Amino acid sequence: MESAEKRLRVTNRRSGQSLTTHAGIANTSELRRRGLLKHTSLEAGDGLWIAPCEAVHCFGMKFAIDVLYLNKQKKILKIRPNMGKNRISFCLSAHSVLELPAGTVERTGTLVGDELEFEKV
Repeated sequence: MESAEKRLRVTNRRSGQSLTTHAGIANTSELRRRGLLKHTSLEAGDGLWIAPCEAVHCFGMKFAIDVLYLNKQKKILKIRPNMGKNRISFCLSAHSVLELPAGTVERTGTLVGDELEFEKV
C-alpha cells in the first residue's frame, strides 16, 4: 500500500492481536469505489477500512482477502475469510468493512463478536 494511505493500526481488544499496522482509509465515494482494485497484493500489516460500507466485491482483483463487517462500535458482525476473485459479499447491518490479507483472521484467531480498536498512526 502507498505510504500516504497508511493511517490506522487495528487491534483485536479481546485477544490483543494486531490485525493491521498501517491500514488505509476509504471514506470518500471515490476511495470506496476504488478500494483495493489497483493493488496487486496485500502484505502483512496492510489493510483497508471502508466506511460507510455494507457490501464488497472482488471483481477485477488479483488476490483473495479477509473481510470483516463492523457495526458503528467496531464490533465484528460477520467475517468472510479468504474471499476470492470474482466474489461478492454483504452484511446489510454493517456500518463499515475492514479488508485484510487472506489468512489474517485465522492467524489472529479473530471471531464474530470481537471488538476492534482503531488507532491513527
